Amino acid sequence: MIEVSGAFIEIYVATSLEECERRDRKGLYKLARAGKIKEFTGISDPYEEPKNPELRIETEKTEVDYCAQQVFLKLKNMGLIAN
Repeated sequence: MIEVSGAFIEIYVATSLEECERRDRKGLYKLARAGKIKEFTGISDPYEEPKNPELRIETEKTEVDYCAQQVFLKLKNMGLIAN
């Protein structure tokens, strides 16, 4: 359905649950663990890792600038953006 309007690329931003909780500035994970947010992915709702993403980025092991560069290069190589 998406490709009728344009291209679709699945990018998996791989980050552990512990790291997501550490980075959580809004305290959503804390609220979910306290039961105040229902159906929260990774806490009360299961998380399913993508099986075949076009790009996988390991955010815990990689600098932010390099992660952004990986996305840019993938989109460029797919012909979705120009220089």
